[in-house]
Amino acid sequence: MHPTSLPGRFGIGEMGAEAYRFIDWLAAAGQKIWQVLPLGPTGYGDSPYQCFSAFAGNPLLIDLEPLVEEGLLEGGDLDSAPSFPEDEVDYGRVIEFKIPLLNKASRAFHARASGSEREDYDDFTARHADWLDDFALFMAVKGAHKGAVWTRWERGIAQREPAAMEAWRRRLREEVEAQKFQQYLFFKQWEALRNYCHERGIVIMGDLPIYVAHDSSDVWADPELFLLDENGDPAYVAGVPPDYFSATGQLWGNPIYRWDVMARRGYGWWMERFQATLGMVDMVRVDHFRGFEAYWQVPAGESTAMNGEWVKGPGAQLFEVVEAALGRLPIVAENLGVITPEVEAIRKRFGYPGMSILQFAFGNDPQGPDFRPHNYPRERVAYTGTHDNDTTVGWWNSTAATGSVRTAEDIRKEREFASKYLATDGTEINWVLIRTVLASVADIALYPMQDVLGLGTEARMNLPGRPTGNWRWRCRRDAMTPALAARLKELVTLYDR
Repeated sequence: MHPTSLPGRFGIGEMGAEAYRFIDWLAAAGQKIWQVLPLGPTGYGDSPYQCFSAFAGNPLLIDLEPLVEEGLLEGGDLDSAPSFPEDEVDYGRVIEFKIPLLNKASRAFHARASGSEREDYDDFTARHADWLDDFALFMAVKGAHKGAVWTRWERGIAQREPAAMEAWRRRLREEVEAQKFQQYLFFKQWEALRNYCHERGIVIMGDLPIYVAHDSSDVWADPELFLLDENGDPAYVAGVPPDYFSATGQLWGNPIYRWDVMARRGYGWWMERFQATLGMVDMVRVDHFRGFEAYWQVPAGESTAMNGEWVKGPGAQLFEVVEAALGRLPIVAENLGVITPEVEAIRKRFGYPGMSILQFAFGNDPQGPDFRPHNYPRERVAYTGTHDNDTTVGWWNSTAATGSVRTAEDIRKEREFASKYLATDGTEINWVLIRTVLASVADIALYPMQDVLGLGTEARMNLPGRPTGNWRWRCRRDAMTPALAARLKELVTLYDR
């Protein structure tokens, strides 16, 4: 469950009381891993896979209550909160409410911080200067340009001309400091929350997207690392060919890396990225792992991902270099989709466990047989479904939709096979799948919170290929009951989890 999905009064999950309550509930349920999506500041479509930075945290997750206690905000500031929906995140309204308050808190902090508080803040900004200085200026300048993509800014700052950089830093000094202060708060609160998890025997699995957004401080700060045209726009974009999710493929729109440049630089950017991510979480799912062996690139301007081509990536060399510097990486490889023997060879060489999705085990997915529990190796992370799947209840009750790769006959056969394999008539199908992955030999078993709650398609987190309306689901406060915790605890005890 992503932190944005936590309950709370300000329209989005925060790193506050409800997050700590959730961790207590996990501990009572005998759970040992909390998996989250990327934690960065979201951009286009509110997607955590389209962030303004690969290193920064999402300020919308900041708990506002301590800012009142510290005198940086007034109680009335929070009392003026509008009425937010309980079941989903309305990102636009949340941003309108929270960001002005975080800016107000920044002004108060910089006006009257004590010596020790200022020292702590200065220490944070110095330790993270490699990415924070660029990110803070990027966001401030982006705000001054009414949110425009960086290639549409004034030429001097878009091209990072030294004189323009200095002029914009002076002009937007307060806005830059506000961005840095938000990151200071985020990392301070996240570290406390993570420590609380550790105290209760829970580790956090993060998520490292293979690509970064074009409209990000990462691309603006170092465009030579990406395949861009003369205007700074992507020459090619990332995606995947037609698959289980989409008959026309998935066109993600992220710029493609210049792997030759990254190799010449000793993969330093990737070293910094892995180091930063593992400074925030304990283990990490590497998204689209197969893209390191070969990636699907599509000419910019295409409307679908169909007219692309496979291009060789850095392969094992990247992980050799990074592990030589950082030691063994606690990685889970997202090896879904068109997986070749070459991809699996890299994963196995470094001992990274792959994933098996139980929802994919019964239909036409080419990996279906590998996803059936009787074929699992022990070095596997077994899921009922992921953030890209429908919920288990939604999957079971699904019908053929327009544009879907699954026909009504496909669904009938899939359900018939699943019924026989799982020995079920579909009653409490969510618990049938949860029990199945827990009973498997896979070292790790994971399931979305929506499956624990038995929710339908209305609670789906993401529909790949749908540009808007994703990443919105929220858990109701009264959903995390002691009875649910006891039921999970019984299962993990039964299967020695």
